[in-house]
Amino acid sequence: MINVRLWHSGRGNIVGYTITGHAGYAPRGTDIVCAAVSALTQAALLGLTEHLGLDPKVETETGYLSVMLPEGSEKDGTVQAILATLELALADIADQYPAQVCLKKEGL
Repeated sequence: MINVRLWHSGRGNIVGYTITGHAGYAPRGTDIVCAAVSALTQAALLGLTEHLGLDPKVETETGYLSVMLPEGSEKDGTVQAILATLELALADIADQYPAQVCLKKEGL
């Protein structure tokens, strides 16, 4: 199962996300659920870094991705638009594949 945690500030802004695990929906290399989650989370990271020029704290390992925004950048509306879109897309995947994706919103 893929566990998605969206980290929120006390004001409700998304400040980062953590993805762990594997979907196990299909064999490695053909798993559409893993591919979808990976594509969305990588696209959001690219938007934050390449489009907006942010330098988030990023940690990666096999089956693990953590992205945390630089302090204060969560107040930017464009940052929140990227992360809110990520949240909507991941929630849709979790609704369609509840045995493969678990989405949780966490406070810091």
